[in-house]
Amino acid sequence: MACKRSPVRFRYSPPVVDGFVRGFSLLFFAAFVLTNASAQTVNPAFSVLLNSLLKKSVPVLSVHEAAQRRDALFVDAREAREFSVSHIAGARLVGYSSFDVKSLSDINPDQPLIVYCSVGYRSERVGEQLMAAGFRNVYNLYGGIFEWVNQGLPVVDAQGKATQRVHAYDRMWGVWLQRGEKVF
Repeated sequence: MACKRSPVRFRYSPPVVDGFVRGFSLLFFAAFVLTNASAQTVNPAFSVLLNSLLKKSVPVLSVHEAAQRRDALFVDAREAREFSVSHIAGARLVGYSSFDVKSLSDINPDQPLIVYCSVGYRSERVGEQLMAAGFRNVYNLYGGIFEWVNQGLPVVDAQGKATQRVHAYDRMWGVWLQRGEKVF
Protein backbone atom coordinates (compact mmCIF):
# COMPACT_ATOMS: atom_id res chain seq x y z
CA MET A 1 0.00 0.00 0.00
CA ALA A 2 1.49 3.24 -1.09
CA CYS A 3 1.43 6.15 1.27
CA LYS A 4 -0.20 9.17 -0.19
CA ARG A 5 1.76 12.31 0.51
CA SER A 6 0.37 15.74 0.35
CA PRO A 7 2.56 18.12 -1.52
CA VAL A 8 4.87 20.24 0.62
CA ARG A 9 4.48 23.90 -0.06
CA PHE A 10 7.21 26.38 0.69
CA ARG A 11 6.53 30.02 1.10
CA TYR A 12 9.21 32.01 -0.61
CA SER A 13 10.44 34.97 1.36
CA PRO A 14 13.15 36.96 -0.34
CA PRO A 15 16.25 37.51 1.87
CA VAL A 16 15.84 41.26 1.55
CA VAL A 17 12.38 41.10 3.15
CA ASP A 18 13.55 38.77 5.94
CA GLY A 19 16.50 41.03 6.68
CA PHE A 20 14.27 44.09 6.68
CA VAL A 21 11.77 42.51 9.08
CA ARG A 22 14.52 41.32 11.44
CA GLY A 23 16.27 44.68 11.30
CA PHE A 24 13.06 46.60 11.86
CA SER A 25 12.12 44.35 14.81
CA LEU A 26 15.53 44.85 16.41
CA LEU A 27 15.38 48.59 15.83
CA PHE A 28 11.86 48.75 17.32
CA PHE A 29 12.97 46.76 20.38
CA ALA A 30 16.03 48.96 20.93
CA ALA A 31 13.95 52.12 20.58
CA PHE A 32 11.41 50.72 23.06
CA VAL A 33 14.07 49.90 25.65
CA LEU A 34 15.90 53.21 25.27
CA THR A 35 12.79 55.40 25.32
CA ASN A 36 11.56 53.63 28.42
CA ALA A 37 14.85 54.34 30.16
CA SER A 38 14.53 57.92 31.29
CA ALA A 39 18.28 58.01 31.71
CA GLN A 40 21.03 56.01 30.05
CA THR A 41 24.09 54.15 31.17
CA VAL A 42 27.38 53.29 29.51
CA ASN A 43 26.36 49.61 29.51
CA PRO A 44 22.92 48.91 27.95
CA ALA A 45 22.60 45.71 30.02
CA PHE A 46 22.96 47.83 33.17
CA SER A 47 20.04 49.99 31.95
CA VAL A 48 17.90 46.89 31.47
CA LEU A 49 18.72 45.78 35.03
CA LEU A 50 17.98 49.23 36.45
CA ASN A 51 14.67 49.48 34.60
CA SER A 52 13.57 46.19 36.17
CA LEU A 53 14.90 47.10 39.61
CA LEU A 54 13.64 50.67 40.04
CA LYS A 55 10.00 51.60 40.54
CA LYS A 56 10.64 55.16 39.32
CA SER A 57 8.72 56.38 42.38
CA VAL A 58 11.36 59.11 42.68
CA PRO A 59 12.22 61.15 39.57
CA VAL A 60 15.55 60.06 38.11
CA LEU A 61 18.40 62.17 36.82
CA SER A 62 21.08 60.88 34.50
CA VAL A 63 24.69 61.30 35.55
CA HIS A 64 25.04 64.05 32.94
CA GLU A 65 21.99 65.94 34.27
CA ALA A 66 23.09 65.53 37.89
CA ALA A 67 26.61 66.76 37.20
CA GLN A 68 25.16 70.00 35.83
CA ARG A 69 22.98 70.69 38.90
CA ARG A 70 25.20 73.09 40.84
CA ASP A 71 22.26 74.02 43.09
CA ALA A 72 21.69 70.47 44.36
CA LEU A 73 22.91 68.70 47.48
CA PHE A 74 24.11 65.15 46.84
CA VAL A 75 22.79 62.77 49.49
CA ASP A 76 24.63 59.46 49.91
CA ALA A 77 22.32 56.61 50.92
CA ARG A 78 25.10 54.04 51.30
CA GLU A 79 26.62 52.86 54.55
CA ALA A 80 29.51 54.68 56.25
CA ARG A 81 32.09 52.04 55.20
CA GLU A 82 31.14 52.59 51.54
CA PHE A 83 31.16 56.40 51.89
CA SER A 84 34.60 56.40 53.50
CA VAL A 85 36.13 54.63 50.47
CA SER A 86 34.77 57.28 48.10
CA HIS A 87 31.82 59.53 47.46
CA ILE A 88 30.74 62.40 45.24
CA ALA A 89 32.45 65.60 46.40
CA GLY A 90 30.26 67.61 48.77
CA ALA A 91 27.87 64.72 49.37
CA ARG A 92 26.19 64.28 52.71
CA LEU A 93 26.07 60.77 54.19
CA VAL A 94 22.65 59.73 55.48
CA GLY A 95 23.06 55.96 55.29
CA TYR A 96 20.45 53.39 54.46
CA SER A 97 19.95 50.87 57.27
CA SER A 98 19.95 53.62 59.89
CA PHE A 99 18.46 56.42 57.74
CA ASP A 100 16.43 58.97 59.68
CA VAL A 101 14.82 61.87 57.83
CA LYS A 102 15.71 64.07 60.84
CA SER A 103 19.34 63.91 59.67
CA LEU A 104 18.31 66.46 57.03
CA SER A 105 16.18 68.66 59.30
CA ASP A 106 18.53 71.60 58.65
CA ILE A 107 17.84 71.47 54.89
CA ASN A 108 15.17 73.62 53.25
CA PRO A 109 12.40 71.36 51.84
CA ASP A 110 12.72 73.18 48.49
CA GLN A 111 16.46 72.43 48.21
CA PRO A 112 17.12 70.10 45.26
CA LEU A 113 18.42 66.78 46.61
CA ILE A 114 20.10 64.15 44.43
CA VAL A 115 20.09 60.89 46.36
CA TYR A 116 22.47 58.13 45.30
CA CYS A 117 23.80 54.75 46.39
CA SER A 118 25.72 52.10 44.45
CA VAL A 119 23.15 51.56 41.67
CA GLY A 120 20.00 53.46 42.66
CA TYR A 121 17.87 50.96 44.58
CA ARG A 122 18.62 52.07 48.15
CA SER A 123 18.61 55.73 47.13
CA GLU A 124 15.13 55.31 45.66
CA ARG A 125 13.87 53.99 49.03
CA VAL A 126 15.50 56.92 50.87
CA GLY A 127 14.13 59.34 48.26
CA GLU A 128 10.61 58.01 48.85
CA GLN A 129 10.98 58.75 52.57
CA LEU A 130 12.29 62.25 51.85
CA MET A 131 9.34 62.99 49.56
CA ALA A 132 6.91 61.65 52.17
CA ALA A 133 8.54 63.99 54.72
CA GLY A 134 7.81 67.01 52.52
CA PHE A 135 10.99 67.49 50.49
CA ARG A 136 9.76 68.71 47.11
CA ASN A 137 12.82 68.45 44.81
CA VAL A 138 14.14 64.94 45.32
CA TYR A 139 15.87 63.01 42.53
CA ASN A 140 17.43 59.57 42.28
CA LEU A 141 20.79 59.34 40.50
CA TYR A 142 20.22 56.78 37.74
CA GLY A 143 22.88 54.08 38.06
CA GLY A 144 24.22 55.54 41.31
CA ILE A 145 27.88 56.10 42.04
CA PHE A 146 28.75 53.13 39.78
CA GLU A 147 27.44 54.97 36.72
CA TRP A 148 28.96 58.25 37.94
CA VAL A 149 32.40 56.59 37.91
CA ASN A 150 31.66 54.59 34.73
CA GLN A 151 31.12 57.88 32.93
CA GLY A 152 34.47 59.20 34.15
CA LEU A 153 33.27 61.66 36.79
CA PRO A 154 35.41 62.16 39.91
CA VAL A 155 34.94 60.84 43.41
CA VAL A 156 36.82 61.72 46.59
CA ASP A 157 37.99 59.74 49.61
CA ALA A 158 37.36 60.46 53.31
CA GLN A 159 40.04 63.18 53.25
CA GLY A 160 38.48 64.89 50.23
CA LYS A 161 41.24 63.80 47.84
CA ALA A 162 40.46 62.47 44.36
CA THR A 163 40.53 58.68 44.20
CA GLN A 164 39.87 55.84 41.78
CA ARG A 165 38.69 53.56 44.59
CA VAL A 166 34.98 52.74 44.78
CA HIS A 167 33.23 50.43 47.22
CA ALA A 168 31.64 47.86 44.91
CA TYR A 169 29.09 46.64 47.51
CA ASP A 170 29.79 42.97 46.76
CA ARG A 171 31.15 40.85 43.93
CA MET A 172 27.74 40.28 42.35
CA TRP A 173 26.85 43.98 42.14
CA GLY A 174 30.44 44.99 41.50
CA VAL A 175 30.26 43.67 37.94
CA TRP A 176 28.36 46.84 37.03
CA LEU A 177 31.28 49.02 38.09
CA GLN A 178 33.40 49.09 34.94
CA ARG A 179 35.89 51.84 35.81
CA GLY A 180 37.82 52.66 38.95
CA GLU A 181 39.36 50.33 41.50
CA LYS A 182 36.84 48.03 43.14
CA VAL A 183 36.98 47.76 46.94
CA PHE A 184 34.92 45.12 48.79
